[in-house]
Amino acid sequence: MAESDIIARVLASPQEVDANAWNSLLALQSHPTPFLRHEYLAALHESGSATPKRGWTPRFMTLWEGDALIAACPLYLKSHSYGEYVFDWAWANAYEQHGVPYYPKATIAVPFTPVPGTRLLARDEEARTLLVQAVCQWCESQGVSSVHVLFASSDDVKTSVDEGLMLRHTVQFHWKNVAPTLGTGVSSLPPEGALAALGRPGAGSAPPSATAEDAPARYTNFDDFLASLAQDKRKKIRQERRRVAEAGVTFRWSRGADISTADWDFFYRCYERTYLEHGNPPYLTRDFFTRMAATLPEAWLLFIAEKDGHSIASSLIALGDHGDDGLVAYGRYWGALERVDCLHFEACYYQPLQWCIAHGAARFEGGAQGEHKMARALLPVQATSAHWIAHPAFAEAVERFLEREGQGVEGYLEELQGRSPFRQG
Repeated sequence: MAESDIIARVLASPQEVDANAWNSLLALQSHPTPFLRHEYLAALHESGSATPKRGWTPRFMTLWEGDALIAACPLYLKSHSYGEYVFDWAWANAYEQHGVPYYPKATIAVPFTPVPGTRLLARDEEARTLLVQAVCQWCESQGVSSVHVLFASSDDVKTSVDEGLMLRHTVQFHWKNVAPTLGTGVSSLPPEGALAALGRPGAGSAPPSATAEDAPARYTNFDDFLASLAQDKRKKIRQERRRVAEAGVTFRWSRGADISTADWDFFYRCYERTYLEHGNPPYLTRDFFTRMAATLPEAWLLFIAEKDGHSIASSLIALGDHGDDGLVAYGRYWGALERVDCLHFEACYYQPLQWCIAHGAARFEGGAQGEHKMARALLPVQATSAHWIAHPAFAEAVERFLEREGQGVEGYLEELQGRSPFRQG
């Protein structure tokens, strides 16, 4: 394509781009997630969750060849650094100390969502390159201090590096449905007994069987998963699940259209409570979830904990088709109206993992931070962001900072990788 035929348009709202065109572009990417779907981004804006009033000013960059959308990204001008999960407060402070404005900055991200995946939608590699160039040129023309591509995909990272952006690495914890010792000693383990009643699965297909020699062997049930763990980790999980069961707590699972309005209302009370307990208002409004229930229902799976005939806690995870990986689950939100020992672990890890095993999900992404997740077999993975700094002197300083920080992250990852929760031999 001739570069002269490409037109860049900056849009002040996700509603200004056709949903089908956006989602069709997303479907071409190697790392799609439900959070980059047009329905999700539009709901953030329309519900009042991510708006200029809240410090998120949409300036979606789009590239067009005639009437065809060939590249796009969710670009926001930010007046603060909240809701990003890649922390640059020290950078902002350094700018302030030198009398240089750091805000507004430009962030290419899904607001409040630290989930790795595609951020730079593009028809092909050439279009992705032009998109990055258009973003940086526009930001420079607008006097924006910097561009931050958060939780980028490998394709995004490659293009960003080629265009001179600097990389920053963080650590997350993900669970993979791959049994390292499938079939070894599983039958010798006693059944969980009363623990089996904790989850009441809804309708869904059984996990696919791996018949090809090169196919990964997935867990067949939760006991199979426990059998793969070191004895101390297995014992700890059993103890934690037993405490919840002995407290009289059971769970029910609902997905998509089966999540009732009353269930959504209860979930939001739990979600809101989590934020209010820390003295902050929730990032997402109740209307956001109303819109999700209407426009993207099958992307959501709700776990509700019940005790003595009433609901006491809930957790919500998202589901999406992650290209060749198949079904992927994303841990997102949780809250409790009543305290029960170990309920958080049951609602946020064991119930989702039990569901993932039962439904053949390839992966469960537990989100940002939290070494405690390793004891539950969520292993450390590296997440990457890309950064462009307009000010030459600050760009040099940030580059030196990222080099030092990167060495620390590399060492941290090596240390974590030496603490496998799985049994050896």
